[in-house]
Amino acid sequence: MAGIFQFKQFAVDQTGCAMKINTDGVLLGALAEATNSQNVLDIGTGTGVIALMLAQRFSSAQIDAVEIDEPASLTATKNFQNSPFADRLELFHQDFEKYFEEHPEKKYDLIVSNPPFHINSLESPKANKTVAKHTDKDFFGTLIIGVSKYLTQDGLCWLILPLQAAELIKELAITNNLFLQKVITVHSFEADKPHREILVLGTNNIKLNDSKFVIYKEPKVYTEMYIAALKDFFTIF
Repeated sequence: MAGIFQFKQFAVDQTGCAMKINTDGVLLGALAEATNSQNVLDIGTGTGVIALMLAQRFSSAQIDAVEIDEPASLTATKNFQNSPFADRLELFHQDFEKYFEEHPEKKYDLIVSNPPFHINSLESPKANKTVAKHTDKDFFGTLIIGVSKYLTQDGLCWLILPLQAAELIKELAITNNLFLQKVITVHSFEADKPHREILVLGTNNIKLNDSKFVIYKEPKVYTEMYIAALKDFFTIF
């Protein structure tokens, strides 16, 4: 069926979602983890794919997902309900700042987001695309403040970002008592410069761990690390 992306254990309907399933989202869903991933928050869930992947990986986790765009939130809700993990997934149709205000008691072991990423850039002429892809510094500032308050003591926040946005997040983390614990640079090919960074933030100041993730070893041929990360999800592997 058009618009349906079939994974090994669940399907994702992308109808009404401005941002379709993409490499950024599935990488975050495949790699994000914490010492104790029992309570998880996905900020800006879109189709719900990251939340679904985390529900598959962490079989006892309760996962909350926040989505401000109404068509996307309706689609994600349907994807959650049609999945084998429906009883552990809950969708909140609102912006994450309001969500945090209304749930002050919440604490999370793992917070993930594949957020809007074009900082102060020309907005898309389509409104839902604008919401999905464009943002400004205030958005990231509010996001990091919220993360700093809602992580458990050993909790982690995983974000995947273009390089410009990643640098801004690093600056904001310092002023909000969050420490950069891990950076994974994402490259299309081994010799390419990185086009994304996965940042892992936490409340504990530990030695920074740097690593590199390469998607292709040659055109249309995935690396072993990419296959290993996605083999439990993609039907092609």
